[in-house]
Amino acid sequence: MNEQIQAFARDTLKEGLSKCTEAQQHLFKRMYSHLNLNKPIDQIVDEMSEDKLDWAMQQVASTLRKRET
Repeated sequence: MNEQIQAFARDTLKEGLSKCTEAQQHLFKRMYSHLNLNKPIDQIVDEMSEDKLDWAMQQVASTLRKRET
């Protein structure tokens, strides 16, 4: 994945996560930073490996869609 696409994915994730509830953000932290739950969510997204970005984006998008219904 090129750098521009990675940056877009990370920015999109951060924006989506900012719309999630605290509980949903905590679940995201448990999934992607289970060893350090005190780490800021933006830092977690910045440090995620690129192979996890697509799935994380799908999870956040699905969570936000469910909230709309």
